[in-house]
Amino acid sequence: MTIAVISRGILRIPHLESLLGQPVAGLRWRWLPHNSSLPVAVAGWGLRPSAARARAYAERNGLPYLALEDGFLRSLGLGVAGAPPLSLVVDDLGIYYDASRASRLEQLIADSELTDDQLQQSRRGLAWLRRHRLSKYNHAPEKNLPPRSGHTRVLVLDQTEGDVSVRLGGADSQTFQSMLDAACREHPGAEIWVKTHPDVVAGKKRGYLPQAPAGVHLLAEDVCPQSLLSQVEVVYTATSHMGFEALSAGCRVVCFGMPWYAGWGLTDDRHPGMAALKPRRYRARGLEQLFHAAYLRYARYIQPETGQPGTFFDVAEWVRLNRALREQSRGTLWCVGMSLWKRAVVWPFLKTPDNHVRFVRRLPTSMPSDSLVVGWGLRAPLREQAQSRGLPVLAMEDGFLRSVGLGSNLQPPLSLVVDGGGLYYDYQSDSDLQALLNQARPDADDCARAARLRQRLVTGRISKYNVGSAFRLPNAAAGKKVLLVPGQVEDDASIRTGSPDIRDNLALLQATRHGNPQAWIVYKPHPDVIAGNRNGAVPADTLAALADQVAIDADIADCLRVSDEVHTMTSLAGFEALLQGKTVHCYGAPFYAGWGLTQDHIALPRRRRRLSLDELVHGVLIAYPRYVLPGSLGFSRAEAVVDFLEAQSKLMGRVPLKTKRLAQLFSKGQGIWETFIK
Repeated sequence: MTIAVISRGILRIPHLESLLGQPVAGLRWRWLPHNSSLPVAVAGWGLRPSAARARAYAERNGLPYLALEDGFLRSLGLGVAGAPPLSLVVDDLGIYYDASRASRLEQLIADSELTDDQLQQSRRGLAWLRRHRLSKYNHAPEKNLPPRSGHTRVLVLDQTEGDVSVRLGGADSQTFQSMLDAACREHPGAEIWVKTHPDVVAGKKRGYLPQAPAGVHLLAEDVCPQSLLSQVEVVYTATSHMGFEALSAGCRVVCFGMPWYAGWGLTDDRHPGMAALKPRRYRARGLEQLFHAAYLRYARYIQPETGQPGTFFDVAEWVRLNRALREQSRGTLWCVGMSLWKRAVVWPFLKTPDNHVRFVRRLPTSMPSDSLVVGWGLRAPLREQAQSRGLPVLAMEDGFLRSVGLGSNLQPPLSLVVDGGGLYYDYQSDSDLQALLNQARPDADDCARAARLRQRLVTGRISKYNVGSAFRLPNAAAGKKVLLVPGQVEDDASIRTGSPDIRDNLALLQATRHGNPQAWIVYKPHPDVIAGNRNGAVPADTLAALADQVAIDADIADCLRVSDEVHTMTSLAGFEALLQGKTVHCYGAPFYAGWGLTQDHIALPRRRRRLSLDELVHGVLIAYPRYVLPGSLGFSRAEAVVDFLEAQSKLMGRVPLKTKRLAQLFSKGQGIWETFIK
């Protein structure tokens, strides 16, 4: 049950089988691979001349021909610049831009009767196009046009010369000139702009309107389409897909060609051939019906991180995330005083196509104007030096869903945080996380996403390090309130900057026992302390007098499951306890305290809001960290990291706390190799 493909270019598309939903067999012209059965269909690239061999092969063998094209939410970068597609359309009748015959998209629109759920999904998708300013390509920066010189702004869309979608949409070079003339004639007092196609801006192709006449502005630069459309009222187009994006932005759209979205009652159609389409486009359709047919049914998607089949919303969120993080990381980033291992760790979290990352032992005397300084943790001397020179500082630390295995055992991280205001564990700094939680207003979709993520973490027993074995309470604990006291690394920055009163594990145990003399106290030493990598051990005789049970090699998720309360200085275990609905007492100022969800033992006046648990989860696990999966494209979504951690945990089991030094060194060398040498 394979789909045959002749084109080598199509065969090179990453994750092609996921996009097509069936196995693919490459074949040479005129013959099939030895001992292969006849394929169920033949795929080619649209109706372009280069697909003639595939169409001929399908016709000669009585097979369906599947026309492939880029999807309408294709990629972050341009296809002509090498960005792989995250979406394809597959048409077994024609292709959407060929107005001379029916296409599968046209039939989907004509037959569309949306259920309430489908209508809601369409409205959500259209809102995402506007809110996140999504387009077919998503690499271009936003742009504010100059102050208006007229009451109305009119946008005329140029396209690439000779494009098959122009010809099969009933347009030619004269169409574009007539369209521009009509825009000027019909809007004599308006401000008129001509938008050059992105492929023309990139120098890969030519357009139909290379110059604008007197009084008309030429926009010959890359601009985010939705940012531009939000500043105009009327859009003139031949067949450009940006015409549909203009409809989604609320613009009036005038069509001089016959694009797929014309003829349904939403556009001002000027092409004389539109009457011939009436038997096929015989009923008025709403914008939601067009979107649902084109984006949610006609197009196919992959999950960008894994290449597995995905959805419009998978690609939309990935594009939004990567565009935002690229924008945050623009410039020249000077990473100061980092070891080779640390360089290997931070490189994939900082490097983008739009910046330069430099590793130096100290700041150079002369630096470009777009420079930013990057350091690991809160290094006061580096921060003071950078600020004295007027340079922004980014501080980095491990994220909250880190790895399967300990960082101190040199397991590379899946998440880091990059903070321009301080760091999350310093409650007296203006960290980006604290600002985010004070100011952000996650909507219903954001909170629902956070709730799903939270449930997955709890069900899958996913934590920061995912180490340790099963844990149970003894019979002696029956009937008693169970308190979990997570130990910490006592010289850790989170205690030095986040726990002003109680500053070591012994003091924490003493405070907990003093307030709860009858409780069953379980003390869980920090994994790095158990592994012998960090300081924080409590003497055995003292520990025996304060704790009823010590969970040495225990999985934190199991410990939390059997506990009623968690008492902590600043441990991440307190946040993981909140996910499980536990009561959490904070003797310090961890990032999750002060928002109305914890029992706080110190005042936190900088935290000015009361959050729901899902608002907290959205900020902490979705909006704040950066995630990178090994071998994946760009930055990853939190959900993809949870998928990876679940798969790794099933494959490896819960990793033991102690790792041999040889294994540590191997892991370290592997990270350096993959980052700088491979």
